Amino acid sequence: MVLAAASPLFLASGSSAQFAPPAAPGPRAALPAEQIAPGASPAPRLVASFDGLGRGFSGPQGQNFGRSPSDNSLAVGPNHIVQIVNSRMAIFTKKGAQFGETGRPLYGPVGTNNVFRGFGGPCEQFSNGDGVIRYDQLANRWLLVMPIFTRLPRRAQEPATPKAGDPPTLSMPARADQPGPAVTLFQPAAQPLDVAENGRVPPRQRGAGGDGSYAICYAVSTTSDPLGSWYRYEFVRPLFPDYPRPAVWPDGYYVPTSTGDTVIERHACVAEREKMLAGLPAREICLIVNDVNFLNNADVDGQSLPPRGAPNIVVAAGGSQLRKKTEDDALYFWKYHVDWQRPERTTLIGPTKVPVAPYAYLCGGQLTRCVPQPRTEMKLDSQGDKIMQRFVYRRIGNQESLVAAHSVASGADAGAARWYEFRLNGARDPVLYQQGSFAPDTSYRWLPSAAMDRFGNIGIGYSFGDAQTYVGQRFAGRLAGDPPGQLGAETVLVHGQGAQTDTLRWEDYVTTAVDPDDDCTMWYVGDYLRTGDAAYSTKIGAFRLGQCGPGELPK
Repeated sequence: MVLAAASPLFLASGSSAQFAPPAAPGPRAALPAEQIAPGASPAPRLVASFDGLGRGFSGPQGQNFGRSPSDNSLAVGPNHIVQIVNSRMAIFTKKGAQFGETGRPLYGPVGTNNVFRGFGGPCEQFSNGDGVIRYDQLANRWLLVMPIFTRLPRRAQEPATPKAGDPPTLSMPARADQPGPAVTLFQPAAQPLDVAENGRVPPRQRGAGGDGSYAICYAVSTTSDPLGSWYRYEFVRPLFPDYPRPAVWPDGYYVPTSTGDTVIERHACVAEREKMLAGLPAREICLIVNDVNFLNNADVDGQSLPPRGAPNIVVAAGGSQLRKKTEDDALYFWKYHVDWQRPERTTLIGPTKVPVAPYAYLCGGQLTRCVPQPRTEMKLDSQGDKIMQRFVYRRIGNQESLVAAHSVASGADAGAARWYEFRLNGARDPVLYQQGSFAPDTSYRWLPSAAMDRFGNIGIGYSFGDAQTYVGQRFAGRLAGDPPGQLGAETVLVHGQGAQTDTLRWEDYVTTAVDPDDDCTMWYVGDYLRTGDAAYSTKIGAFRLGQCGPGELPK
């Protein structure tokens, strides 16, 4: 392992590496809600780790040399771990009832379009980036969402392009017979679509482009086995469906998207979860919202449901990079109520401003050069303009919590992982319960992804680096009884061993997911570069906080 000469020391301890920060240069002023020293909680325990997709990966279908930035999506089921990075996916073993080891690749790397093998149309034809995987703990099923970024040939009847202020719009199903029969997709003997050969990715299957609409593809597994069969759906999207962030809620699969980086237009869409789980014809409803930041929908963790009929909560950071407003002192919330009996009554009510400690976008937002690296002039992007995935909902008894995180500027002219816990009041309005900007030294911590376990403990994974330290991945947490706004010591998942020099883009997003087996082990994935590599590898790790371990799960 090659580190810059001034890199921080770390101490090996069993299977984890605990960070020993350098001596502080002296007292420094903290910004509001900024934490400039680790709290008293011990570092999370690293209980498993392995290389995922990227330069460090070799699986049954070969190697994966992905392009930057990585769109890191991860989901964990009873026996499997599924990862998607950009347009490629892989399936790994998880130690437990079915497998004796964690991290052995069972399938991949293959294009995400393999889930749509035999379905036809653009979902099978194109292996697009921004595919996202979720595990629906409420139904013990997998959900995969893949956008189609190619304009398709114009249809005989193209849907009208929706705009802000229009009533709810039912998306046009792309085919009358969907989902069709459930098909077992991942047969080891089958040649995957769009497979990488000799380290080179062949040209994607080409179709006749057009000036018609785009599309978005859904796949829902029929069991908890991702190697089994899936139901598949395609809906026509007149607007470019960028940056999907699927969220599980009892009454729907909520999938916000964006028209693009140069317009301030968001799509608040929801698919008919109950019908998809049963393999029946399903609908998708969309509303268009202008002049707001990227949206995130509340995503259920655990099996304790929100009250029947409770609206889904939607969140966005304040400010607007395109309007050069990169600071704010609030987050903004909506209540999304879908009515499948009378879709025209579907509502998105908001935004409601909830004051928080003032913040400034790290690096002034996205697509900016900001985070330094050793031995290169290339600085990295921070995605500092948006709340990151996932926006987690957790119910513990009568307590309903929402956890969010984003990248903010720190008082040391570096980067901090800002995180929040909101709690819902009797009117189902989010109320700030605690917040913090984790900046215990002068290094950069950014692109955070947070989760809450069944005990109310919070864990956050993030990228870490500075001008002396190659970018790696770390994880910090807090126990439910810790002082509000405090994270404890951090654990190193992986140290970076080289600088990224070919592009400023570094991880559009990462994922922290809670294991459904114990409802407290937290799985996290993020990027790093190995010595001599020109592009990223990914590292997947499992962490535990406090009393997490075997035990009866809450009902």
